[in-house]
Amino acid sequence: MPIKVWLEHEGQLEAECLQQALNLSNLPFVHRWVALMPDAHSGYGMPIGGVVALEDVIIPNAVGVDIGCGVAYVETNISKDELSREEYEQLVNRIMRRIPTGFSHHKTKQKSQVLDEAVKSGFRQKDNELVKEIDAGYYQIGTLGGGNHFIELQEDEEGMLCVMVHSGSRNFGYKVAGYYNRLAKELNKSWKSPVPPEYDLAYLPVDSKQGREYIEWMNLALDFARENRHVMMEVVKEELTDSVKHITFKNDVNAHHNYAAFEEHYGKMVWVHRKGAICVRKGMPGIIPGAMGSYSYIVEGLGNPESFYSCSHGAGRQLSRRQAKREYPVNYVLEDLKDQNVILGKVRKKDVAEEFRLAYKDIDFVISQELDLVKPLKKLRTIAVIKG
Repeated sequence: MPIKVWLEHEGQLEAECLQQALNLSNLPFVHRWVALMPDAHSGYGMPIGGVVALEDVIIPNAVGVDIGCGVAYVETNISKDELSREEYEQLVNRIMRRIPTGFSHHKTKQKSQVLDEAVKSGFRQKDNELVKEIDAGYYQIGTLGGGNHFIELQEDEEGMLCVMVHSGSRNFGYKVAGYYNRLAKELNKSWKSPVPPEYDLAYLPVDSKQGREYIEWMNLALDFARENRHVMMEVVKEELTDSVKHITFKNDVNAHHNYAAFEEHYGKMVWVHRKGAICVRKGMPGIIPGAMGSYSYIVEGLGNPESFYSCSHGAGRQLSRRQAKREYPVNYVLEDLKDQNVILGKVRKKDVAEEFRLAYKDIDFVISQELDLVKPLKKLRTIAVIKG
């Protein structure tokens, strides 16, 4: 099937990413075409920044290992100048005392409406090794994680303060993804699947027991991820309110960019897999974060059916984490953030280069490639960033 790419030419795609897209295009259940957003780069099996609509099947690796990873965003009524640099530094420290980062979890069980509902609806009674992850999830709710996850205090072009939180379903979603990808691989082998195992795109028919189970657990992980971002955002709001009593919040958005959804496209109901892509139907708000210490965008969807109503989820890596650490010393990255007047909240500094802004594509270039998908509304600059 065709591959549609929102870039100027093929040379702007890394070879591995292009090969993964070609693999996707050869799947027997692809609907219409494969879509690659301008931030596309290689992932496990399917490119990150890829969108594919599938008939009657679901692919765990086309959803991603961090099910429900996404971004929450809110605007405030205050100017960023209402807080001094020292007050921002104190704010970052207070937030970090309340929100575990990296591999850290809460030491005591936290409240989770999503997990409580799952228990009530019988998830704990299921014959599945994932059941134990529900109890573990109570310690993970309201935690940031590591990698490209962040909490940022930002200013818009008018100098107004905004907040952005990027995180997912933590170890809970990771375990769901791993379990069902392994199961799909075993089943595909026994079925003598037409999909070569080297594609790493093992699938589950949605009308099979295993397919229905995966969708159920995936949806639980999606709800958990959304709640996780909401809990962290509430912490940031509380700490900001302690600093500025008259602060108010508006225009909340909380959206996934790693998920599969049953949608109608070109007259057919299909499972749209967005792996590192967001849904932007006409008039819908979207969040496209840039790299640490860079810029982010708030956009409005134009409702372009060619991308299955999708757009990029960020800037997209251009260097692997290992390459970034090799090319940019820790002190160089810290100096760069200092030069831009960005406050960094991070416990372990030795891997800070993994998320350096030059390890990612230029966010302005990415946005310029998808102006038929979205209309930019706001450009946001980082004031302070918390990383795992």
